[in-house]
Amino acid sequence: MSKGVTQAIPGDEPSRVLLVGIAPSGRMRWSRADSLDELASLTRTAGGSVVERVLQVRPKPDPATLVGRGMVQRLKQLCHQHDVDLLVFDDELSPTQLRNLEEGIGIRVIDRAALILDIFALHARTAEAKIQVEVAQLEFRQSRLAGMGTVLSRLGGGIGTRGPGETKLEVDRRRIRQRIASLRRSLDRIDRERTTQSRLRSGLFRVVLVGYTNAGKSTLFNRLTAAQVKVSDQLFATLESTTKALDLSRHVRVVLTDTVGFIRNLPHQLVASFRATLSEARDADLLLHVVDATDGQADRRVDVVNETLEEVGAGGKPTLIVFTKVDRVFDDATLDRLRRGYSGSAFVSGTTGLGVDGLTDALLAVAERQMVSRVFTLPGERADLASLVRGSGRLVSETEHDGRRRIVVRGFRSVLGRARKQVDSALGRGRVGATRT
Repeated sequence: MSKGVTQAIPGDEPSRVLLVGIAPSGRMRWSRADSLDELASLTRTAGGSVVERVLQVRPKPDPATLVGRGMVQRLKQLCHQHDVDLLVFDDELSPTQLRNLEEGIGIRVIDRAALILDIFALHARTAEAKIQVEVAQLEFRQSRLAGMGTVLSRLGGGIGTRGPGETKLEVDRRRIRQRIASLRRSLDRIDRERTTQSRLRSGLFRVVLVGYTNAGKSTLFNRLTAAQVKVSDQLFATLESTTKALDLSRHVRVVLTDTVGFIRNLPHQLVASFRATLSEARDADLLLHVVDATDGQADRRVDVVNETLEEVGAGGKPTLIVFTKVDRVFDDATLDRLRRGYSGSAFVSGTTGLGVDGLTDALLAVAERQMVSRVFTLPGERADLASLVRGSGRLVSETEHDGRRRIVVRGFRSVLGRARKQVDSALGRGRVGATRT
């Protein structure tokens, strides 16, 4: 469905790609150069080979071509000189700009959003991820069709063109709307299943890993849970949420979830279609915001993630920042700067395990602050119920007097609530058999 970079198959040459970006002023050139570096990484992830980059300083984008007629001619020459197959623009292109550029240069043109959609399609493995990506691609295509309507609808006038017939564009729009509606129904079913699974885990403290793409979330997830989540030095290697239990101590178990990474200018169609997956962040008790300590743009990456969290309704959640890949940082000044700028953060290596014990201690401290104490009063002879209560949290005290057993347990509110209901049901009580301390 995507018009992006086609991944090379064995024996084929990868697409030869020229990258184009614009900077509004000379002072902005360096930040836009960094953005082109990221665009190059995206292109390689999609299977393309970057053969040239062009960064134009232009105060105002040209409404017809973004870069102006003179630059269009220069790009045409560069494409011929370097045998370029594809032009990728770092800035979003309007349908009109896209059409004018392709006509003026003579080769295929896409923008950053289309490239990201292509990578998502490439890495989608589960049925849910494939549906989410297709919805995003269709909505992206629909928005482009809307902008090109007057051009695509020209059928001419006069005899034979009147009547109730539909233009090709209108047929395309209708089919896209029907397909999106069908896919959204499928996503709703999957979301209901996820909600059911979430209810089953609702008694546990939920920790969700979030962060910029390729920050090291999956490596850290595997280190903490001994899972086998795919790890790749590519952008958006993880598109599906994965959840596993994590025992922080003998009596404290939490659930840890790995999620899709974020990126600057993530197409809003993707944010919308992945909203169900990203709901994991909204429902979290704690977010572990994973940041690549080796990234020279770490501060900007943190801002992008925070903005995306706000967009999906997870802003303001309790958050612990975790700097990863510290085994690759050989400059103590870098770590000192990060420690000063992000006090209270954890510094770990998911690869070597450095600092992971300190991170789990920090997680345990946060989780324990969410715990409450409950007092259970049971018949002395009901050892089965006493065992059930002890297993619902950390035993604080246990005493027995006049044939009654008094047990104080500290644990998560919902887990203790379930234990209380089981005790009441077993004893035929009509009212609560435990109190908070």
